[in-house]
Amino acid sequence: MTDWTGRRFEVEVGAVAHGGHCVARAEGRVVFVRHALPGERVVVAITEDRGGSFCRGDAVEVLEASPERVEPPCPVAVPGGCGGCDWQHASAVEQRRLKAVVVAEQLHRLAGVDREVEVEELAGGLAHWRTRVRLAVDRTGHLGFHAHRSSRIVPVADCVIAAPGTVDVLVGREWTPGAELDVSVDATGRTHASELVPDKGRRRSGKPVLRSQRVLGSAVAVEQAARREWELDAQGFWQVHPDAADVLAEAVALWSDARPGQVAWDLYAGVGLFASVLAGQVGPEGTVIAVESGRQAAEDAADNLADLPSVRVFAGKVEHVITDPELPDPHVVVLDPPRKGAGKDVVTAIADRAPARVVYVACDPAALARDIALFADRGYRLADLRAFDTFPMTHHVECVALLEN
Repeated sequence: MTDWTGRRFEVEVGAVAHGGHCVARAEGRVVFVRHALPGERVVVAITEDRGGSFCRGDAVEVLEASPERVEPPCPVAVPGGCGGCDWQHASAVEQRRLKAVVVAEQLHRLAGVDREVEVEELAGGLAHWRTRVRLAVDRTGHLGFHAHRSSRIVPVADCVIAAPGTVDVLVGREWTPGAELDVSVDATGRTHASELVPDKGRRRSGKPVLRSQRVLGSAVAVEQAARREWELDAQGFWQVHPDAADVLAEAVALWSDARPGQVAWDLYAGVGLFASVLAGQVGPEGTVIAVESGRQAAEDAADNLADLPSVRVFAGKVEHVITDPELPDPHVVVLDPPRKGAGKDVVTAIADRAPARVVYVACDPAALARDIALFADRGYRLADLRAFDTFPMTHHVECVALLEN
């Protein structure tokens, strides 16, 4: 098949698809179109064609616009620009509707579940919410973000979705060409930033190994959520939306419903946010097993939860730790796996212990749907689901699912 890269087609834009684009067809092939909305008529420029039944493109001209189309507030949120935001050209209501459609479609296609989905809005609006940002440094030493599906760096003077104390304090200075900047602002308003520079002569999987050197703040960030204060590695994992940790902790607390004296598991526990919620439910006579594979995060969890006698923190891969027959069977399991999901081994190990409820926190609806299907094979049904717009302007969405046996 001839490579279509660079060609232009006039197309009718169809339904939204997972990944921040919509589906169109040109000469019998599927085209995944960014910067478009369902129902529009656009000119699409093909940006990537690897053969096969589909290719990718950008809507470079809008011939018939959706009533939900708005002017992107960021000058680089355009075709050929920054790849960080997917839906700046859509109204806030439309962004949430599109995400709801995607979650419902993934549940239907991958899990055989038909369910109406509503994506709930978080406080603060669409802008200035992202408290943790990774930037790239171009050959001239200036900061930017990668273009969509590209190593090309788009220079920026600011970022619409970045919280004050992140991008705004780093731009305007020169950095090491080829480096990356990891910056965050914590609950106290303090900025923490590290420049990650290539370690000469060291490579892993063909890529240079990056060595961290701190340029702002300290190695420890302070966060607040679930009525507690948390200290963690400034480059470690924490929810990037300032309200997300509390919102998710409340959702987990509602559905976990652990009783005093019971056993609860918190898998992929991070620094212990959900474990603290479970500990409050089971009380000092109960047991909370918190499992985290990252050594630093597990150490932070142990320190943060030291005042809760019911919590036992295990550092190790979840699929290894939970197969230990010495672990007590859980009444409820909470899991918050990485983007790829939990997978068959973890789902099987959980189901083998027969908890009455599983509360699944997911940042990727496709992975969630695949794992729901695996749980269904072991007798668990999707009893309830909530979705939250914790990543406005992007295609990402956070879900919490309740599975019951």
